[in-house]
Order: sequence, then structure tokens, then C-alpha cells
Amino acid sequence: MKNTTEVSAFILLGLTSTPELQLPLFAVFLLVYLLTLVGNLGMTLVILLDPRLHTPMYFFLSSLSLVDFGYSSTITPKVLAGLLMGDKLISHYACTAQMFFFVLFVTSENYLLASMAYDRFAAMCKPLHYPVIMTRKVCARLAFACYTSGFLTAVVSVGDTFCLPFCVTNVVHHFFCDIPAVMTLACSDKHINELILFFLSSFNIFFALLIILICYLIVLTTVLKMQSGKGYQKALFICASHLLAVSLFYGTVIFMYQQPSSSHSMDTDKMASVFYSMVIPMLNPLVYSLRNKEVKSAFKKAAEKAKYSLGLVI
Repeated sequence: MKNTTEVSAFILLGLTSTPELQLPLFAVFLLVYLLTLVGNLGMTLVILLDPRLHTPMYFFLSSLSLVDFGYSSTITPKVLAGLLMGDKLISHYACTAQMFFFVLFVTSENYLLASMAYDRFAAMCKPLHYPVIMTRKVCARLAFACYTSGFLTAVVSVGDTFCLPFCVTNVVHHFFCDIPAVMTLACSDKHINELILFFLSSFNIFFALLIILICYLIVLTTVLKMQSGKGYQKALFICASHLLAVSLFYGTVIFMYQQPSSSHSMDTDKMASVFYSMVIPMLNPLVYSLRNKEVKSAFKKAAEKAKYSLGLVI
């Protein structure tokens, strides 16, 4: 017989139940999280402090860094607590909040990547009109639209998931409250709820991805026509770094959220989730700053200032 008591808390099974792996995984994910914090907050701070980086491209890059920091911090601390202390219990409200902020940040990143692609399109294909096209007001509106889309998607997704009754089991076969993992626990027909989430995620993912692909296709066509060797190499590298970040993000997100619920394997989902929830936020600052002379110069300048200030204090 089914237990009809409404679930008030969930148990997150985590990444592994093998005790020997708990501490090694804790050490690895702690290092990943620290690198994520330093990389993303450092990138944001450097862009904020260096006037040379107060351009649309770096405005969106700083927004992306904040979003990466946000959704990594939504998940990783709870994972670390589970690995170190075996704390696998999460309240209904905490689970709802975790899911809400995760969806908000991931959807915002989805549209920020599209905004960055549009910015590169305007900069490389319409350089003379670029200052008029990408004004501060336009950048602010695009960023606001990204966060608003994230907020609305989070409200609909979380509402659609938690309107279902959870009365059979409270064991989540995952390391955080992800929508597919939580929805499998529902003890009523969830076909309509799954369709709503599938169409919502499909629209968000493929609408933004279409904008990105169109923008970079035009940009790459323009780059190939360039006569200047230096300009060609710089433009090609910027496009390549952006496309690498886009491929990493969309590859795992499409794998996770565009499968039918019947094809989901929880073990495979966990591995994919580790990649896009912990590894990608750590890699993004490296992908965007690697061989970027402006960012490297700004980091060196900030480090020299910090060293000088520390010397004065000592």
C-alpha cells in the first residue's frame, strides 16, 4: 500500500555510497569550487576595476561570471557537506529554493551566451555602427531580459514540479534537487507536467542556440574575408573561445533535458550534471581569458596594485 503522508524532506543519495571515495571526491570538488570562486569573482572584480574593460563584451563576461558563481554555489556546498559529514537530508523548502536558483542561473546563462554572440556579431560585422548598436542602455536591457527569462522559467518549472504530490518515497537519486530526479518521485500522473517542462526547456535552449549559431556563422564568414593577418587571428581566436564555451554548455544541457523521461539513467545523469554544474563554471573564466591580452594585462595590473598595497600595510 502507498504511504499517503506528504513528503516534508528529501534524502539526496549523492554521487556515491562507497565510503572510500567520499574524502577523495570531497578534496576534488572543494578544489574545483575554490577555483570557480577565484576565477569567476576575480574576473568580475578585474573587469569592474579596470576602465579599459568597460566595454559590452566584458560587461556580458562579468555577468556570465556572476551567473557561473551563482549556480555553482547553489549546488556545490551541499554536495561538499554530504561528502564530508554524510548530510544527505534536505528540507522541502530548501529543495525548492535550490531548484529555483539553479534554473534561474542556468536559464540566465543560456541567454547571456546568446547576448554575447550578438555582441560579437555587431562588433565584427558592423564595426562602424557598433558604438550606436551596443550602447550601455542596450546592454543593460539585454542583461535584464536574460535575468527576467531566468526568473520566469524558474517560477514555471518549480511550480510545475512541486504542484505534484510526493507521497511514495523521498529518496532523490541525485546529488541535488534537479527537476527530472525530483519529478520521478511524484505519486500521480505527471505526463502533462513533463510535457510543459520539455517544451519550456526546448524553447529556451533552441531559441538561444539558434541566435548563437546564426550570429557566429555570419561572424565566421566575415572573419574569413579579412585581409589583415593579426585581425584575422584575433577574431578567429575570440570566436573559437566563445564557441568552445557554447559547445560545452549546450552539449550537456541538451543531453540532460531533451531526453524522454523513460531514457534517463540516473548514474549517467549524475556524471553529466557534475560536468555542467561544477566543471563548466570553473572552465569558463579560463576559456574566455586564455591568451586574452587585455584580461591578462588587467590581472597583472590588479596583482601589482594588491602587492603594493600589501607592502604599504606591512
